[in-house]
Amino acid sequence: MKLLIKNGRVVDPSQQLDAICDILAEDGKIVKIGKDLPDQAEEIYDATGKIVAPGFIDMHTHLREPGLEAKESIRTGTMAAAAGGITTIACMPNTKPAISTSIVVSGIKERAAREGYVNVEVIGSISKDEAGKELSEMGDMLEKGAVAFSDDGHYVDSSRLLMNAAKYMTSFDAPLVSHSIESELNADGYMHEGAVSAKMGVPGVPSVAEDIAVARDVLVAGYTGARVHIAHVASKGAVDIIRQAKAKGYPVTAEATVHHLTLTDEACLGYSTATRVSPPLRSRDHVDALRAGLLDGTIDIIVTDHAPHAPEEKDVEFRKAPNGFCGLETSVGVVLTDLYHTGVLTLGQVVEKMSCRPAEIFQLKGGKLAEGAPADITILDLEKEWTVDSKKFYTIGKVTPFEGKKCKGKAVAAVVAGRIVMKDGELCKK
Repeated sequence: MKLLIKNGRVVDPSQQLDAICDILAEDGKIVKIGKDLPDQAEEIYDATGKIVAPGFIDMHTHLREPGLEAKESIRTGTMAAAAGGITTIACMPNTKPAISTSIVVSGIKERAAREGYVNVEVIGSISKDEAGKELSEMGDMLEKGAVAFSDDGHYVDSSRLLMNAAKYMTSFDAPLVSHSIESELNADGYMHEGAVSAKMGVPGVPSVAEDIAVARDVLVAGYTGARVHIAHVASKGAVDIIRQAKAKGYPVTAEATVHHLTLTDEACLGYSTATRVSPPLRSRDHVDALRAGLLDGTIDIIVTDHAPHAPEEKDVEFRKAPNGFCGLETSVGVVLTDLYHTGVLTLGQVVEKMSCRPAEIFQLKGGKLAEGAPADITILDLEKEWTVDSKKFYTIGKVTPFEGKKCKGKAVAAVVAGRIVMKDGELCKK
C-alpha cells in the first residue's frame, strides 16, 4: 500500500529539514520526500497548513499487561497512544508478573503486534520481580527485543545490585532506566515537601530524596561506563547533578514528564487524587529548573509516565490513592499549549525532545523522516483549539490533572508503518 502525505510543513531536526514538501510511503517505509510528488497512491492525506513530524515516541508508559488489565491493557494503551498522536511507546516492567523473563517480553511483543495500534517497545526489569534481590534475565530479554531495563516504581536500594547490572550492560550497550528516589525519605510523603504541603497538612517528600538517588546512579554510570537514563526528573538538585555528570562525560541521559514541566504542587491544593504522582509535583523553582534543563540539553526527552489506574482506585482520599494518572492523550496538546505557544520551546525542540532524541538514546529505527526509515509520522495542527475531556479517552484509567484544560495545538493524524491509525482524533480500523 502507498500513502502520500502532501503539502505539509515537514519538520525533522535530525535531518535539518523544515520545508513544505510531500512524503510517499510504501510497504511501511518512507520511499520518497520531495516537492510536488505525483498523486499515485491508494491513500492521499492533504497536510496543507499542518506540521508533519517524525512519529512521536514516548519511552515511559505503563501498559499494565500482563496481570493488571483492570488498569490498562496493551490494546487500550496503544489506542490511547494513537489517539494522542504517539506512534511508539515503551512499556515499563511493573506488571504482574513483572517483565523479568524473556517469555514475558515475547508475549508482550506478540500481543502488541496482533492487537496494538502503535509500536510497542519493552523495558525489562533490572531485578527479578523488581524485588531488588537478584538480577533478572537481562541478556535473554535483550535477545527477545527488550530495549532497556528498569525497576521503575521502585528504587534499586542495593548499590551492589545496581553495579552488577551496570557492569553487565556494558557488554550490550543497553541503558538502565533509573527510578531515582531514595526509598526511606520517600516512604512517608504524599506530595512535595514545602509551603503547600505544610498549608494542606500533608506529609511531604523532600526533593533531596531525589537528589541523593540521582547522585548515586550517575556515579555508577561514571564508574562503570554503563549508560544510565534518569527517569522522570523532578527536582532542581537532580538537574544540577545530571548537568555536572554530563560535563564530566558520564554516559547519562535524562527525561522529564509533561506534568512535571507544566504543573506545580499548587495543583494539589484541592486534594485531588489526579495530582498524586511519584516523584511528586514540585514547586515553581523546580519546574523552572527543569525547563532550563530542557533548553541546555541536560534533560534529553519529554515523556508521559502514563500510569493509569482503575477508576475506583483513584476515587479515594488523597493520601490513600495510588500514584499516577493517564497522559498519552494529553501530552502533545499540553506541550504545544504550555511550552511551544508560550515560547519556552521552539517547534524543532518539541520534535527533537519527543521523537528524534528518544529514538537516538534507545537505538530505535524511528525518530526521523528519511528515505528508508519507518513510515511512522505524527501530523500536528498547531492552531487547533480543544478542551481536555476524559470521557472521550480510550485509556481505561481516565483520571488526569488536565481535566477541562483549554489547549491550543493537537495531533490530528498518526501514521504507523505507513498506515493511518488516527485521523482527526478518531481511531481508524486496525
